[in-house]
Amino acid sequence: MKTEGKSGWLLLVMSLLVMGLSATMSSASFGDQYHRGRRKTMLPDEATSSLGLNRAASSIVLPVHGNVYPIGSYNVTLNIGQPPKPYFLDPDTGSDLTWLQCDAPCVRCTEAPHPLYRPNNDLVVCKDPLCEALHAPGSHKCDNPEQCDYEVEYADGGSSLGVLVRDAFLLNFTNGNQRTTHLALGCGYDQLPGSSYHPIDGVLGLGKGKPSIVSQLSNQGLVRHVIGHCLSGRGGGFFFLGDGLYDSSRIVWTPMSPDYTKHYSPGLAELIVGGKSTGFRNLVMVFDSGSSYTYLNSQAYQFLTSWLKRELTGKPLKEALDDKTLPLCWKGRKPFRNIRDVKTYFKPLALRFASGRKDTTLFELPPEAYLIISSKGNVCLGILNGGEVGLQNSNIIGGKSFHVYVMKHDL
Repeated sequence: MKTEGKSGWLLLVMSLLVMGLSATMSSASFGDQYHRGRRKTMLPDEATSSLGLNRAASSIVLPVHGNVYPIGSYNVTLNIGQPPKPYFLDPDTGSDLTWLQCDAPCVRCTEAPHPLYRPNNDLVVCKDPLCEALHAPGSHKCDNPEQCDYEVEYADGGSSLGVLVRDAFLLNFTNGNQRTTHLALGCGYDQLPGSSYHPIDGVLGLGKGKPSIVSQLSNQGLVRHVIGHCLSGRGGGFFFLGDGLYDSSRIVWTPMSPDYTKHYSPGLAELIVGGKSTGFRNLVMVFDSGSSYTYLNSQAYQFLTSWLKRELTGKPLKEALDDKTLPLCWKGRKPFRNIRDVKTYFKPLALRFASGRKDTTLFELPPEAYLIISSKGNVCLGILNGGEVGLQNSNIIGGKSFHVYVMKHDL
């Protein structure tokens, strides 16, 4: 949902479990998604207990399947249609449109985990506000007034072309209720896979615009416009929609910037390494559940990698030039089994958000939030150079780099 003058808020959970804060480079905005694992994962007990979740609240919990590494992607399952059928969707806070690969019939569809979605005849008309919101200002034309045509393109080169329809979504609420509601989604009959494509049924749009699922649910009065995401370092996790599923006394809030209408962004941040300022104070940060890793602009990235190399001088680690898992990896005297084996060698990182206010919010990144252990037993930096993937001055906080986040709009 667009803020339209109302302030949005980002919740940063500071009691960091052994989990990895999410935000994948969103498919609609930046880019390394479309891929999700298929192993079912239940709501992690350690996550629910740490957050003090209130199961009696009117919220929706969507278990997450997959991991940051080695799969490098996540998906959630939604039951859609009449009768309802399960589909694996890529959760994306950087895009608004939810769509399924669709037998309309399909012109070009990619490999998918389930049979193609078969739409009903409930077309969204061209003049519907949801249709208008899918198009750039001034570009919305109604060549066919009886239907809403859409085309979305993603930063990894993928795209979907189709029509907007309404269909039944079977939703389970945390207060024990099960409800079927009709929501708009895309029937994608012409897809091109992106460079990071993994088989998937479609995308779950959780962005700020009117067509997003969370906006539609909020407008129907079913949940407040709140999105939460928690990923486990061992894989899996959950998304939740609604505002009653966390202990507000154990979190820190920072306002979302009104200057970034398309993305969830607290605005400008200062990069802190080892408890000291780096001098990088105007980093435009975006939280995005479409990207598995975090991306810094070229200057900040070069500074960080140089600093890490200096910090590791004299320690029993050396660069693993033969490990191509990520651009920068280190090996030890013997293979590492988990982050605990190397945690003492690395210092915490942090981002300080101010948003033009006197008070600031510190977002801490412990080593387990920015490192991974590769299949070769080396430790690798899960922060990448955004300049190499065309991000220019934008910086993405991705799935490996935070433990829990919640984003809400004051309605």
